[in-house]
Amino acid sequence: MASDRTGAWIDERVVAYAASRSTPPDDVVAWITEQTAARAGRVARMQIGSDQSSFLTLLTAAIGTRHAIEIGTFTGTSSVAIGRGLAADGRLVCFDINAEWTSIAVEAWRRAGLADRIELRLGDALTNLADHLGSPADSFTDPVDLVFIDADKTNYGNYLEAVLPAIRPGGIVVVDNTLWSGAVIDDDVVDVDTVALRAFNDACRLDPRFDVSLLTIGDGVTLLRKR
Repeated sequence: MASDRTGAWIDERVVAYAASRSTPPDDVVAWITEQTAARAGRVARMQIGSDQSSFLTLLTAAIGTRHAIEIGTFTGTSSVAIGRGLAADGRLVCFDINAEWTSIAVEAWRRAGLADRIELRLGDALTNLADHLGSPADSFTDPVDLVFIDADKTNYGNYLEAVLPAIRPGGIVVVDNTLWSGAVIDDDVVDVDTVALRAFNDACRLDPRFDVSLLTIGDGVTLLRKR
């Protein structure tokens, strides 16, 4: 989910070059982008870029992901990317609160041939996560291999703590927007989201439960590997 701040913080020519040397978006992602631009207006900027999309597919496949969780789905670019990287028997469960935006995602899953591998749970993510991870009645009880967090910034720490017990050792958490268009290094920026992201970044760096790498891809992507 991109920041809605204006102005590129990485040279756009470098971004374009990197995108042109990575796996390009296909017709499904192009359809998501069209629908998002037409229906979401200014908040269309929350859609992840093609660089993050190709990265998510590669990472999901590289660790043999069977059980993935996404917190914050928006219109579906990231869920399609993760879905395409799943193992043959893999499953992705998505948590979001907005039925309008996720209706685009649901149609995108159908177009991508992923509808039987991705499940959407609408409502409060923390409540629904507790139900999914804590219920013995859930039909999918394998440990979590991969988590993608791209929702309200003030709850990033809460989402991480909610999923952590279910993540297998060596499992990966991918957290979006952790550079926030560079605002995290500007002490004059003190809005609630920026302050929350700074605190989250600082807490992750010192957390002995993880190996951590903050990448300058997209709007900043933090990788956390559970020890």
